[in-house]
Amino acid sequence: MTETAPALPALPALGTIEMAREGRLLRITLNRPDALNAVNLALHDDLAAALLFAQVDTGSDVIVLTGAGRAFSAGGDLDHIENNARNPHLFDHETRVAKRIVSTLLDIDKPVVCRLNGHAVGLGATLALLCDVIFAAEGAKIGDPHVGLGLVAGDGGAVIWAQRIGLTRAKEYLLTGELLTASQAAEIGLVNHCVPLEVLDAAVDAFCGRLLNGATLAIRATKILTNLELKRLATALMDAGIAYESLSVRSADHLEGIQALKEKRKPNFTGR
Repeated sequence: MTETAPALPALPALGTIEMAREGRLLRITLNRPDALNAVNLALHDDLAAALLFAQVDTGSDVIVLTGAGRAFSAGGDLDHIENNARNPHLFDHETRVAKRIVSTLLDIDKPVVCRLNGHAVGLGATLALLCDVIFAAEGAKIGDPHVGLGLVAGDGGAVIWAQRIGLTRAKEYLLTGELLTASQAAEIGLVNHCVPLEVLDAAVDAFCGRLLNGATLAIRATKILTNLELKRLATALMDAGIAYESLSVRSADHLEGIQALKEKRKPNFTGR
């Protein structure tokens, strides 16, 4: 008698994220294209749920993280950021979810491949950089301009940037908030590959195919080993990072940074 294969876990229905299986590949797509996949409260919470599902999903061996439309993620949604700034007690929820997103991304033992289809800014950059391998489209930009809004880069940027490009370069980009083009990012090792947009899918699919045809147990164990130091750093830094960012959320400079962005002018920071 032939045994019936166990049913695969049902994909969660999330309002701001699309999830789909393609064989043993699980595709997670940030899905607020009209807002350039900027992270609001719903997307922040959905990200944590999607990644937790991906971690335990028995129906997949490789994960692709990408964005719908023109951008990967433009970072924090400005209306959401302003609401937190004017009601800073709401940011306490964000801190718990941010820690969960970072820890889950580092705990997933399956390879996570980033299909960086467009700009990745702030939290969007952190999400991309915490993936294992990044394929970026030419024309995309990546950077973490928390400081440009008077915020501390406490949601994971301080953990991952230095591990990808070294401490001195990481400080340069985190302290200035400068955005890099995909080609610049590839040159310094911030991302793995920069390819023309028209071949991005083929490049990602070919790499995922190699992983899917590889020795799954060996690949997963190798990822676990290479992530051990990252997890140690995240454990050491995330609580302090979130605490410092929580303080900066309550600062006058943060409100000034928001207002300047809305008015499309340079901020006048005072150090308060």
